[in-house]
Amino acid sequence: MSQTTEKRSRFSRFGRWIAELILVFVGVYAAFWLNSYQQHLQDAERRDQILASLEQQLREGIASGKTNRANEERTAAEFQHALDAGEMPPLRPFVFTTDYSPTDWATVLQSGGVQLLDVQTLMAVRNDESVIRWGLGRMAWYQKLSDELIVPNLDQDISFFYDPATKKLRKRFEIYPDALQATVKFANELERTHTELLKRIQAERQRNR
Repeated sequence: MSQTTEKRSRFSRFGRWIAELILVFVGVYAAFWLNSYQQHLQDAERRDQILASLEQQLREGIASGKTNRANEERTAAEFQHALDAGEMPPLRPFVFTTDYSPTDWATVLQSGGVQLLDVQTLMAVRNDESVIRWGLGRMAWYQKLSDELIVPNLDQDISFFYDPATKKLRKRFEIYPDALQATVKFANELERTHTELLKRIQAERQRNR
């Protein structure tokens, strides 16, 4: 074989090797890109599912909260109005019920929310949860006082709770109207943070469509 033919053969083999290498590289890159694209689509779908779930919960929470707040405002206003008019309105057990569970938010975040949601949305979630936790702690404290001071004495005469001479609540029961106002304040705070979070979630969903 001549040197020219041998050189051509070497160049030919080298060319084939380069072509195969390029083909392998292109194939690997294409597979990586496709996998990355599919993962992106899955993440986007999962993000929207999480946001949609949060949006629905918030809408329901805001709607029911408006009804509860109206009742709480009416109760607090009626009691305070009677008190200001010199009457001695009866005290009732302070009871605050909620279906809130701290595991609800934790489940959402652990299921991918921390990795998929915007930082500002996560901050809004945590702010909303902080308001809920603080408010529920406050309500639990008032209910504990009610259970200790009011419930055991519901069969007592009204003078047990009021000073008949001044028609003012006795010292240990002055917290009762504060408790009624606290429920109204909590409802307002909750509606505010729920609404802020809802707007943030809606904006993120719109931005990622």
